[in-house]
Amino acid sequence: MKMRKIAAMGLSAVMAASMVPALPVMADDAAGKVYYLNFKPEQDEAWQNLAAKYTEETGVPVTVVTAASGQYETTLQSEMAKSDAPTLFQVNGPVGLKNWKDYCYDLSGSDIYSQLTSDAYTVKDGDAVDGIAYVIESYGLIVNKTLLEKAGYTVDDIKSFDDLKKVADDIQARKDELGVKGAFTSAGMDGSSDWRFKTHLANLPIYYEYQADGIDDTDAIKGTYLDNYKNVFDLYITDSTCDGAELSAKTADDSRNEFINGDAVFYQNGSWVYGELSKTYSDDELAMIPIYFGVDDENEGLATGTENFWCVNKEASEEDIQATLDFMNWCVTSEDGTKAMSEDMGFTIPFKTAQESTNVFVKQDAEYTAAGLTPVSWNFTTMPSEEWKNGLGTALTLYAAGSGSWDDVVSAFVDNWATEKALSE
Repeated sequence: MKMRKIAAMGLSAVMAASMVPALPVMADDAAGKVYYLNFKPEQDEAWQNLAAKYTEETGVPVTVVTAASGQYETTLQSEMAKSDAPTLFQVNGPVGLKNWKDYCYDLSGSDIYSQLTSDAYTVKDGDAVDGIAYVIESYGLIVNKTLLEKAGYTVDDIKSFDDLKKVADDIQARKDELGVKGAFTSAGMDGSSDWRFKTHLANLPIYYEYQADGIDDTDAIKGTYLDNYKNVFDLYITDSTCDGAELSAKTADDSRNEFINGDAVFYQNGSWVYGELSKTYSDDELAMIPIYFGVDDENEGLATGTENFWCVNKEASEEDIQATLDFMNWCVTSEDGTKAMSEDMGFTIPFKTAQESTNVFVKQDAEYTAAGLTPVSWNFTTMPSEEWKNGLGTALTLYAAGSGSWDDVVSAFVDNWATEKALSE
């Protein structure tokens, strides 16, 4: 690669599906170029900075475009149809790979593949390595320990769903006395936020059903643990900062800001928000506890896994493919790359050169596991389609507003699962 420094050319944009990115003018002597369609809006700034640093060091232009929350698949479809298509994109696992495997370059002989700590962090089509996970993350209930202690409790008082409900109900009943608006931040069902409930929370009944049945996928979900799903969601919408009828318009920003402003004690989200929360709170003020589900609470850890698999577009030119492979490998092996992914993005990366994370939620996940608790695996990668998620999200929103029934949620979960799985075959 050329080592002459040029001006950074990272594109700063969080784009909706309808927006067209203004791609930069490429350096004449750069060996190929990289266009990364990023999945994570919360890490957009960090990716822009890292791309600019790489361009400065190597002369290879790196464009980062970030799809709007909930719009990745639509954006990817639009961008792949263009002449300047992404050279680096992502799929969420085996289900997502079905749509894009014909575009995936085989990574089995790449430098980045050799850096993986386990072959488990790949998605394959036969022997071909079509995708490589670039981050392992955890999610659960983030706790403002200061507010919890003000209410007379500690995280040690919450070891089950019954404990969680008892504490949350008490906080809700005393919210004016405690100076909060609710026990939980708003369960926002706007498109920027609803993935927390139609995907991440919905993972729990899938996980426990798979565990009970000894399977890792199914064409016909039974809904064995949907009553538990209802119990948790009911807690979110009754012991909340707002009325259930308002949730359709509540955004991810609303929910996050409620937690940052001290309006609520509990906030369902993941290790990826640590960087934002750490601007307000010290590590001693934050904790993440499992989303206790009332099934195997004494053994339940945080939900830990990945739905983020990098894929390289094999339709790109040879120069752009090589430039993309080089950029990926630099991100996970160089000091600048691994530091940015660990500190700026809050990632735990599954590569041999990973730096120890400073993320308190990552550390707590390790502590739970070391204590013998079982991480909840990410089975939402087996959800049949985005259409299935959207149908479930609509049913949850109507239920929260009081204009829909829980039976509608069950139907969206079970009946639509079978329908969408059949369509995907």
